[in-house]
Amino acid sequence: MTEIKLTPLPTPKPKDCSEIPSGSPSGIYLIQPTGLHQLVVYCDMNETSGGWTVLQRNRHNTQITWAESWSTYKYGFGNVHDDYWLGTEYIYRIAKQKVYQVRFVIHDSSGTMKYADYNLFGLEDESNGYRLRLGSYTGTAGDAMTSNNPSTVHDNMKFSTKDLDQDTNSGNCASSSGGGWWYSACYSVRLNVKGSITWGSFCSGNCQASAILIKPASYC
Repeated sequence: MTEIKLTPLPTPKPKDCSEIPSGSPSGIYLIQPTGLHQLVVYCDMNETSGGWTVLQRNRHNTQITWAESWSTYKYGFGNVHDDYWLGTEYIYRIAKQKVYQVRFVIHDSSGTMKYADYNLFGLEDESNGYRLRLGSYTGTAGDAMTSNNPSTVHDNMKFSTKDLDQDTNSGNCASSSGGGWWYSACYSVRLNVKGSITWGSFCSGNCQASAILIKPASYC
């Protein structure tokens, strides 16, 4: 009888860090979001039950300039071991897989850590400027993203860079503020910047560090 050899099926890669086995350490992992190639990401497995995909990480003494072009922001830059931006297109593609929540982690000048959670997080596609959509706020850092002030709100804003101005200001906020972001005219939050990280009144220009993390919303 001819022996039939079965080829084992490839183990599917996790679609985001929430699919990394519970109890795994924080660190660098390969994920493969729906319809995308594999991505190298940092997974935070310690913060509030783990499973967070880290989209951004920055420190006040970063070596990154953050003053990058639209295409550079689109596909990401930096070092996942250190400070980085995952890529606006990849963030959009990950966040369209499920209903996601987001956590902004901020350290002030003395190293005190506070956070801002929004129970919904998503981006529109590139043709719609990667417009940011956030849900309701809870946390300790203060709600600096969904301000009622039209000149400093970030929720529902398109993403802008130094070479693609989509803000509501007469000038280019990305050029004057040092990096790409969801600007209105201009900001109460500035995380993608070299040396002047800002989160509302918690730390205005002198934050030590920031991180942006997402995972599927807990009520889904």
